[in-house]
Order: sequence, then C-alpha cells, then structure tokens
Amino acid sequence: MKLLRPALLAMLGLLAACSPGKSDHAAAPSGRTPIRFATDWRAEAEHGGFYEALAEGEYAKRGLDVTLIQGGPGVNVPQLLAAGAVELGDGSNSFIVMNLAQQKVPVKAVAAFMQKDPQVLIAHPDPGLKTIADLKGHPILLSDASVTAFWVWLKSKYGFTDDQVRKYTFNSAPFLADKRVVQQGYLTSEPYTIEKEGHLTPKVFLLADEGYPGYAAMVLAPDSLIAKNPAAVKAFVEASAKGWHDYLYGDPKPADALIMKDNPEMTEDVLSQARAKMKAYGIVDGAEAKTLGVGAMTEARWKAFFDVAAGQGVYPKTMDYHAAYTLDFVSLPVPK
Repeated sequence: MKLLRPALLAMLGLLAACSPGKSDHAAAPSGRTPIRFATDWRAEAEHGGFYEALAEGEYAKRGLDVTLIQGGPGVNVPQLLAAGAVELGDGSNSFIVMNLAQQKVPVKAVAAFMQKDPQVLIAHPDPGLKTIADLKGHPILLSDASVTAFWVWLKSKYGFTDDQVRKYTFNSAPFLADKRVVQQGYLTSEPYTIEKEGHLTPKVFLLADEGYPGYAAMVLAPDSLIAKNPAAVKAFVEASAKGWHDYLYGDPKPADALIMKDNPEMTEDVLSQARAKMKAYGIVDGAEAKTLGVGAMTEARWKAFFDVAAGQGVYPKTMDYHAAYTLDFVSLPVPK
C-alpha cells in the first residue's frame, strides 16, 4: 500500500540551505534539453499523463529529453529539487509548496495536473453516514503528515477534534476490523484495495468535492530554471497537458506499458480503475481546467488554500504565499 505523499516539515530546514540547480545537467546527444522529472511515488496511473507524454514523444517534439525518475518511501522530491539533483519534480499537494515558500526555498509550482487533490476519507458502508460531517466523533486513522495537512481543513470546516485521531500505519487491517473506524486514503488506490481485501464497498468521501481547495500532481520548478530556461518549463507543461488529456481520453496503453516496466508490481486492473476514477470525478480536467485547460491554477484557489491554513495557525497570516507558485506557464488551451 502506497504511503501518503506530503513532504516532511522536518526536512525543510535542510532544503532552505540548499541551492537549486547547482549543477547543470549536460546537454543530451540529441541536442534536446535534458529534463529529469522526479515523481512522488512508484510509477502508477497518478503519473499517467507524464508517461503518456513520454511514450507519445510529446516532450521530444518540444525539444526536451525527459527522464522520469520514480519516487518511493525514501524519496523526498523537494529535497532533490533544492539540491539540483533533478530539474523538475512532482508536488503531491499544496502544503508542500506552501511549506517551501514559508522556508524561503526557491522552488515554485508551475502547473497543477490534478485540479482536485484525490485525498479521501474512507468509512464502512453505513446508512447513517450520509455526509462527511457525519464522521465527527468517529476514530480516524491518519498519518503524522496528514495531521499537519488536510486534517487542519477538516477541523476548521467540520469541527473535528484531535481526540478522533488514531495512528495510521498504512495498513487497512485496523479499519477492516472495526466498523466505526475511518481511514485516510487516495481515491484511486485504497478504496479499490479495501474492496478487494475486505469484500465490501466502502463509503468514500472525496475532500475536494467537500470544498477542500488544494491542488495535486503539481510540476515544481526551481526559480533558477524558471529564470534560465522558461521555454523548457513551458514546453514541459504543454507536453504534460497533452499527455494527461491523451492518457484519459486517448489510448493509455503506451503509458501503461512504461508504468508497468518501471514498476513491475503495478497491474492493469489497478491502472484501469484509477484512470476511470480520475475521469469520473474530474480529478484532472474538472474545476478551472474545464475552461483554462489541463494544468491550470488560479490566484483565487491559492488564496483560498492559504486562508484556511493560515486561519488555523499553520502559516503566519503575513506570509507571502505568492512565492509558492507562478501562473506564467498555465495559460493553456484544452489539448486537442
């Protein structure tokens, strides 16, 4: 079972001392600009658009020589970026880039390929649980990172209390053993696993559909690369937008083949159900992406996210949250 993606706050002090883009990655023999893109987990459908763009040659068409580098439990994408070990990285959620801005680490979100953060709360089937507000008072399995992330929003909006929190060890056995227990998860992953292992159809609450304003699957770029080669950043964003559109609405087989090559533990059924859920819930092309294009971000969404987090004391209200992102690369048409 995959781990929750938020970067650890404890790592950020180290990141602030690092200088992004210290070493220039040598030019590719093809003459294209080399870009190493670090994903936030092992290859999966949640990276499908990037793999599709690679498989279809969309990066190459735009003068880039892209290498996708898998993440995993021991990989910290912001740390790789800050140390100059990769040119671009995959930002799992809005707290990651806001934390970087707070620590004055010169890395920004330049696009968001998931308009809805796929974070969910999962409950047992129960006719008494009609809305997420009905989970108040239930024990909720959360990771340490989640307590300092979306839990802040849940407490603010629904009055959830810290005495509901139980330690989540990325094992669904405690959830399956107790019908009152609720656990965190990813829309495209844990509900499917629970359904297969527990032989039940869980109740799933997508936080984004309840008003949670965070983005996911963001492309993170060091300020140094943005200043030095904005054309490469723009090309990566445009190619990735095309890749995401094609992965969902074209032929996903080229991407799936690369995903399963990189991650032999991945299976076609897991990829297929994840892709279906991303389409059904508008994870990639819902919200602002409907009119602004795949990868879109807006000032209003970032402000809404910051206001909630700052209102709960996560960040100083005087913090310059604009340092976390730039909208310069996301004025994109919907890919054809």
